Amino acid sequence: MDLRNFGFDSPLLTILEDMLDIPEEQEKSRNNPSRAYVRDAKAMAATPADVIEYPTTYTFIVDMPGINPSEIKVQVENDNVVVVSGERKLEKEKDEKEGVKYVRMERRVGKFMRKFALPDNANMDKISAVCQDGVLKVTVEKLPPPEPKKPKTIEVKVA
Repeated sequence: MDLRNFGFDSPLLTILEDMLDIPEEQEKSRNNPSRAYVRDAKAMAATPADVIEYPTTYTFIVDMPGINPSEIKVQVENDNVVVVSGERKLEKEKDEKEGVKYVRMERRVGKFMRKFALPDNANMDKISAVCQDGVLKVTVEKLPPPEPKKPKTIEVKVA
């Protein structure tokens, strides 16, 4: 029985349902996002990163432990946004065949994504990405500062 049908809609009920592990079919009837969507959204939001500005570059450092560098994508969107994305997969099928049972699973699995908006002085043609020891380092070179314009002198004529 869903108490929301009788006007009882409280965050406490949602917490209790999560604790009781209500099947996903009942969740869909409430028009809430699925647990998989929420899990993926949390994984995307929880991808930690450092952003460092050097005199000649911008550097983005993202922790990617246990992820194969070939599964990490670095892309440029809208001419000024660097997107780092990928997915950490669980080898469930292999583990099930071997009779493995997880007692506790604390490491994140699923999709991850971070977007970094770049300033106007970023050189979008000079972007590099290196993954070493589980740390992704994306470097974007800066454009040289524009030459200051010299004032134009106009000759004043006598009328």
